Amino acid sequence: MLRLVAKKLLGTPTASSTVRVLPRFYHERVVDHYNNPRNVGSFDKKDPTVGTGLVGAPACGDVMKLQIKVDDKTGKIVDARFKTFGCGSAIASSSVATEWVKGKQMEEVLSIKNTEIAKHLSLPPVKLHCSMLAEDAIKAAVKDYEAKRAKATTTAENAANA
Repeated sequence: MLRLVAKKLLGTPTASSTVRVLPRFYHERVVDHYNNPRNVGSFDKKDPTVGTGLVGAPACGDVMKLQIKVDDKTGKIVDARFKTFGCGSAIASSSVATEWVKGKQMEEVLSIKNTEIAKHLSLPPVKLHCSMLAEDAIKAAVKDYEAKRAKATTTAENAANA
């Protein structure tokens, strides 16, 4: 009897007891965006109205591709897509990012911070890098679009001057 009590107090499993492993709980928003991701897919990266951001985190192996489709006349993002290889938090962060950029001006989306995404998803501290990837992917997509636009403008000007 004393041995059984000692094993229970010390947490040593006995033949009659089972070891319980507590699951890691994620906020319902993370689970929702993981189970029902929004805007999965991709656009043609050669399309001049599409900006592509491809970022990765070597430490955890997450890779995120986020694309935006921009209306050239208004500068408004009309659509967004993502493909992410990684954990549930990375997928959820990508999904939220695509939802948040749609319908906004280019300048507006640059103000989206990883802390806002992390707070919205209630990410645990060990998963904050996923929201950082989403912010970096948005910035990279905007930069890619602006580079394409600048190149197209320069090409058009050179053709007009020739």
